[in-house]
Formats: sequence, C-alpha cells, structure tokens
Amino acid sequence: MTKHMLAAAGENEKLSFDYTHYLLASCKKRWSFIDAIYGVMPFFGIVTKTLPHENQSHQDQLKTLALQVLSTQVNDETNIMRLIALAQRQSIYQFDIQLPYSLDPAQLAAIEQEFGVNLQLTQQNECLSVLLVPFSETPAA
Repeated sequence: MTKHMLAAAGENEKLSFDYTHYLLASCKKRWSFIDAIYGVMPFFGIVTKTLPHENQSHQDQLKTLALQVLSTQVNDETNIMRLIALAQRQSIYQFDIQLPYSLDPAQLAAIEQEFGVNLQLTQQNECLSVLLVPFSETPAA
C-alpha cells in the first residue's frame, strides 16, 4: 500500500487514510475564491462541489470528497471531524487515519464530543483508529 492511497485491508475493508498526503495536496492546490470559502468556513458544514462517481469504490469516493473538504486553513480536529463525517456518509464505519503526530487528549476529546456515543477513537502512536456505530445501532437514551 502506498502512503498516498486510501486502501482496503482484506475482506473486512478496514481502510487506512494518510492525513498528511491530503494536507500536502491542499498546500499545492490552486485555490479559487469558492475553495477558500469551503476551506475556512466550517460552520457551513461539509459542502462539496462535485459528487464522486457512483461506480467508484467507497475508498475512492472518500478520497475524492476528502480532497475537497480537508484544508490547511482549519485545525486538525476540524479536518478529522470532516473526514469522519464524510466516511459516515459513505457508510464507512471503521478506518485508520495515519497522522504526522499523535493527537493530545484535548484534541481527541473535542472530536469525540462532536460525534457523541456514535464514535470510538483509539490512538496508538500516530495511528488513529476510528469506529463509528451506525445510527440504526445506537442504543436509545
């Protein structure tokens, strides 16, 4: 697996996402005014300009969308929240994010608070494992 790819690992399709690759791509990107608005206005939510093709795999769809919404203009927690939300919309409930550094407990807490009981994060060094519970499986309060 190359570090630039979102790749499936075996039958269970646990994906691995290299966050650094997308930050580098964002730095090299030629920004239009609309790109800048999408990148720095997280209160607009996740807005993508183009939808991925239906014949793409979940991995490729997530990669396409991630290139549109991850930005060096916002903090890492916001980018990771965006990535998790994109994965959830693509029905991807388990994946790893390879980070350039370990997140501190406050960053992890901010991400977990955004998703509540539907999210379980496990960090081992620079690898953040994400497990999302589909809404249909969330226990009633």
